[in-house]
Amino acid sequence: MPDKEATARIKINKLLEAAGWRFFADGSAPANIRLEPSVTIKSTDLDALGANFEKSTKGFVDFLLLDAKGFPLLVLEAKAEGKNPLVGKEQARKYAKSQNCRFVMLSNGNLHYFWDLERGSPYVITSFPTPDSVTGYQKVTPNPQRLIEEQVGEDYIVRTQRPNYAAEAAWQNEAERPGYIQVNKLRFLRPYQLKAIHSLQTAVGDGKDRFLFEMATGTGKTLTAAAVIKLFLRSGNVRRVLFLVDRLELEDQAKKSFNDVLSTDYQTVIYKENRDDWRRAEVVVTTVQSLLFNNKYQKMFSPTDFDLVISDEAHRSIGGNARAVFDYFIGYKLGLTATPRDYLRRFDCANAGTRDPREAERRLLLDTYRTFGCENSQPTFRYSLLDGVKEGFLINPTVVDARTEVTTTLLSEEGFVVSFTDDAGEDQQQAFKQREFEKRFFADTTNQLLCKTFLENALRDPVSGEIGKSIIFAVSQNHAAKLAQILNQMADRLFPAKYQSDFAVQVTSQIPDAQQFTINFANNNLLGSGNFIPTYKTSKARICVTVGMMTTGYDCTDILNIGLFRPIFSPTDFIQIKGRGTRKHDFRAALFDDTIKEGVQQPIKTAFKLFDFFANCEYFEEDFNYDEVLKLPPSKGKGSDDGGGQGPVVVGGTYEHLGADILASMRVEEITAEGMKIDRMFFEKFEDVVRANDTVAAAVEAGQWDRVIDYVNREVFDKPEEYYTLDKLRKAAAVDRRLTLREILEKVFGLIPRFKSKDELLEEEFSKFVADRVPEPPSAIPAIKTYFKAYVTSNRVRDIIDSKHFTDLATNPFFTTRDFRDVPQQYRTLVPEYIKDYVSLNQFAP
Repeated sequence: MPDKEATARIKINKLLEAAGWRFFADGSAPANIRLEPSVTIKSTDLDALGANFEKSTKGFVDFLLLDAKGFPLLVLEAKAEGKNPLVGKEQARKYAKSQNCRFVMLSNGNLHYFWDLERGSPYVITSFPTPDSVTGYQKVTPNPQRLIEEQVGEDYIVRTQRPNYAAEAAWQNEAERPGYIQVNKLRFLRPYQLKAIHSLQTAVGDGKDRFLFEMATGTGKTLTAAAVIKLFLRSGNVRRVLFLVDRLELEDQAKKSFNDVLSTDYQTVIYKENRDDWRRAEVVVTTVQSLLFNNKYQKMFSPTDFDLVISDEAHRSIGGNARAVFDYFIGYKLGLTATPRDYLRRFDCANAGTRDPREAERRLLLDTYRTFGCENSQPTFRYSLLDGVKEGFLINPTVVDARTEVTTTLLSEEGFVVSFTDDAGEDQQQAFKQREFEKRFFADTTNQLLCKTFLENALRDPVSGEIGKSIIFAVSQNHAAKLAQILNQMADRLFPAKYQSDFAVQVTSQIPDAQQFTINFANNNLLGSGNFIPTYKTSKARICVTVGMMTTGYDCTDILNIGLFRPIFSPTDFIQIKGRGTRKHDFRAALFDDTIKEGVQQPIKTAFKLFDFFANCEYFEEDFNYDEVLKLPPSKGKGSDDGGGQGPVVVGGTYEHLGADILASMRVEEITAEGMKIDRMFFEKFEDVVRANDTVAAAVEAGQWDRVIDYVNREVFDKPEEYYTLDKLRKAAAVDRRLTLREILEKVFGLIPRFKSKDELLEEEFSKFVADRVPEPPSAIPAIKTYFKAYVTSNRVRDIIDSKHFTDLATNPFFTTRDFRDVPQQYRTLVPEYIKDYVSLNQFAP
């Protein structure tokens, strides 16, 4: 059995080889690894190269890694597994300087650092960089002082869009200037956007390399990010920028935004469209999910490929496993978020149930602030909705309390049990409850009542007088279809001959071209335009009914009404949905008849209505004061409540409203002998069924996972022919943990080669912990790993540790008293705290 020195050396050798470094010539490619003179290589077997490890008089072995021309590029210092790689830091620095090398790597086989001697301190990495990547990284000569001293004024972006704008006659003529700005789409930075950039420059001056901008929806985070990108590129402090988004449709939107303002100087590409030549661009846009899928970020990129990583909607795009992607790359990090941590200030996490969505949000927000170096909850820059309203850039909603005592029962402790997942349907039990939620609490009469209330009280378009453009958020895709149908029927009666079932449109992933629908709605040509006034360009379709497509990043400034036709339990979702209406708008811009323009009474948008049928505002804001209270008419039917009024109505076995007997939604299923025959043949038959389904196959190919999950739950599961269920498929897959439906479908369609085992996922989670917390001393890493895995996977171990009944470990076969003693004192508390904040235990359940 090899000793610790040889084991570490073997690991390092293989990491070098995996990154493209060569001990021996390979065809026309020469070797690019040189060992110090006292160490010789006599074998091409990398395992045999561990024999001379740490035998030099200096106590360590230096690797000298060469560039394509054979010149020294990087020094790698290798230490034994039990030693801290930083021990020989200064000696490595001295050797690197003697070889005229700017870069140093320090490794003990388990823990690795990359050190740019011109940039600061060593940075933890999880993979070794490739030769080409380090060579490219070398082209950037960092000079933070240039970045700090760069003059950033309100025309910083405009000088890229149109460098000589100030000398043009149309700009110099004040009367022509507004039209000139509009025609050329010039983007001047607002005062608060300038403050954000100046705050970042100050932070760089303080030696920081991680920043967080907390800016309300509608305040131009993307434009601010564009200015930051220009600042880093122009000052020569970065060579390439990675811009991470959390949804596929936001890739195109980000690329378009950056092209509009930066294309004169810098090129932006979407990674999936430029897999072979993304290196030619200065800005690369991608979703974090695509990089995380099958660990693509480690296979396709080197840690030194991007000098600046920007995370849009940071706490979504770096939450959970996604943080590994973000931390993988060396260099500056900027997070953008519209969700203030203050939103959870009254949330008692200690007494929260494990199914309370706010607990998950708390974890994400904690992760976000800590990742960006803001442990004190103070971001680099903060600009709230109230700031925007106060300074005249944003609009506060008029919140309409349009609830009944029955609909808000869902927000009680009892009703909350009927929670629902998003379209991904990660947990079958919750997916089942989602269907029950829709079936029992959204019967036709209830939906008609809500739609009628919405239409009678909605704000009208100030130019045409028709219902103002609106977005309604439904429970599910099926519920969205139902609401759109009811709204169109009502529009026929309210506006005879004006609409042909195009008043309301379902915009969900099930609908072909749904993404284009959202674009057309913003561009005022969804199913036509100018329906009331031919010279007024406003969308003929007035209401988009969606589930979650039009939340994050959707920019449609003339929205006048937002309808919450479902309870919302996520602070992020609530803020994003509310933010769809906060932007200002001049309705005259779309009117091409000057005689009508003069008669428009209130052309500037000064308000929008947020219809709250489920007391969502009260859920997030203690004792929320509603601007407008609408009392819905009482339901009719038999039954009574404790107050002697009308109780729940039952029609044909369906509840018009939620009654107190929530447990009536439980379903008892008798499992026959035939139903228990779960084996590999069962799983393979399921594979054949879904692969043969054109709808599923097309949606998978398009990456429309919410559509896939929804379809399989509705059309494939629980059918009498085979009675496929997620639980049966999990058992048939014979994996030692809980699989999600998406994982199963990814395997069916060949998107992943196999299911990762519980231990593989544990190794990934522990690697993130090591990269984040850098355990000391390194020799304790094995003991800490054993503790980490035991706490994640064993309910009994968690109970013992959390209750501090440590003597019970003496009889615990999984994690013993001796194991616990081997864990350094500070990590006995740190590991559980970390896991509670950053690790989802559900995926490790059997």
